[in-house]
Amino acid sequence: MSERKVLQKYYPPDFDPSAIERRRGPKQTGPKQQTVRLMAPFSMKCTSCGEYIYKGRKFNARKETTDEKYYAISIFRFYIRCTRCSAEITFKTDPKHMDYTCERGAKRNFEVWRADKLAEETDEERLDRVAREEEERDAMKDLEKKTNDARTEMAIADALDEVRTRNAMRERADGEGVLNSVAVPTRDEEAERVEREIEGMARRAFQSGTGEKVRRLDEEIELLDSPVVEEVRRVDSASAEDRAAMPPPPPSTFQRQVKKKKDLGAVLGIKKAAPALGIDAYDSD
Repeated sequence: MSERKVLQKYYPPDFDPSAIERRRGPKQTGPKQQTVRLMAPFSMKCTSCGEYIYKGRKFNARKETTDEKYYAISIFRFYIRCTRCSAEITFKTDPKHMDYTCERGAKRNFEVWRADKLAEETDEERLDRVAREEEERDAMKDLEKKTNDARTEMAIADALDEVRTRNAMRERADGEGVLNSVAVPTRDEEAERVEREIEGMARRAFQSGTGEKVRRLDEEIELLDSPVVEEVRRVDSASAEDRAAMPPPPPSTFQRQVKKKKDLGAVLGIKKAAPALGIDAYDSD
């Protein structure tokens, strides 16, 4: 038995490496496939022979990238074979429900938790249902409803305007009736009106050119004899007497006054020295 980890290989003497031809197989057509090792993601039953394949059993599978996508997530398909009859079984990923979907060759076993989960409405399904209901709503019905509402509002506004007009006409008619029922002005009212006109003419006649009112002599006499004028005169006379009793203050001068210095030597008992005799006195002697 040869060594498992061979570091050096035997080459025969007649070995010619140039005689070896490099061959390339045909390019793979169709979806890209690769061989992977995986475990069964769920329990299933083969539809050909009835063999049960439990979850977690290992297989050599072929992985294929499909053209389907859920948003930006790619969906993969896997091919395995039954352990009893070698029938091909395929399943693919389901990113929407975070699970796998069995396509053909086998039937997935019933799972209670999975049935309850699928029965629930996800947020995405709820949004899709709301969007679908909004699209199914008839836009013409909404437009017709808006038109009817606008027509109703206009009719209500017209009715209110008509009521206001009717009330205004009734009030106007009542006012005219009251004016007609008022009695004709008497002679006294007519005389008062004429007297007011005469007073107005006289007032305009006694106005000066500048618009100032010219007072009559009797008005000036009454004004001089009024108690207010007497009180003003009494106050003026009292203020004049006060000014005569209190002489006015001396006028202020702005000349600088020299302050006399105090003789501190006399206060402290210091006698001043006699002034020295000048040079002229000695010369005369």
